[in-house]
Amino acid sequence: MQDDDVTRLKGTIRTPFNLEIACTDEMVAIAERLKPYQVTLVPEKREEITTEGGLDVTREPERLEAAIKRLAATGIRTSLFIDPVPVMVERAHWLGAHAIELHTGRYADHPHDERPLLALQSAAKQAAAFGLAVHAGHGLTTANVGPIAAIPEIEEVNIGHSIVSNAIYVGLPAVVRSMRAALDAARAGSI
Repeated sequence: MQDDDVTRLKGTIRTPFNLEIACTDEMVAIAERLKPYQVTLVPEKREEITTEGGLDVTREPERLEAAIKRLAATGIRTSLFIDPVPVMVERAHWLGAHAIELHTGRYADHPHDERPLLALQSAAKQAAAFGLAVHAGHGLTTANVGPIAAIPEIEEVNIGHSIVSNAIYVGLPAVVRSMRAALDAARAGSI
């Protein structure tokens, strides 16, 4: 994706416009110019195809706090993509983020191990107690999204990769309906 693609996309969509970016001066400046509804700060490693873990918000807290303040000054909400670890949730709150996105990769990669799901549930409760909005994402599909969507504190799941990948085979409307049904069923069962 090129800078011009993002600018054109911002001008055409009619839904909330969100960006995932690395915490670099260049990327923060792009966000300040485009003014999305929300920016999620994510780790980014050179050669990495997809994010392989949460942002370590205990490293370089001054840089993260400065970026969050810059974005907030422009009216942009910030979210931090973090692992479901108590110290990361606490630090996200301390840094002034509006939201966190819990990395669900370990849960998605180990479907028969209950510990990743328990960690996500605990982190979601902790974050909500701090007043943070709670989102979740990475490796979620219609087959595994149910237990995540059933966590009451989670108000948003990020499932774009699964939807786009499956749309190649069955079309976008069918995939969206299927994911929506999985999300609705999980929420109905958690009430």
